[in-house]
Amino acid sequence: MRMILCAMVAMLGVAIAGCSYEPARISTEPAVIIDDGGHGGGGDFCPPGQAKKGRC
Repeated sequence: MRMILCAMVAMLGVAIAGCSYEPARISTEPAVIIDDGGHGGGGDFCPPGQAKKGRC
């Protein structure tokens, strides 16, 4: 009984590990690129708090 349980646990582990395989990433570009969109203050948007203070 114990041998069967060990074999079943081993097969389950192999099945789960086989499903999560991901090859190595070779490219030099970053995986995540953070970009704020280039908003430098030249737009028309004014947050409500700043508009109440008269800064826009």
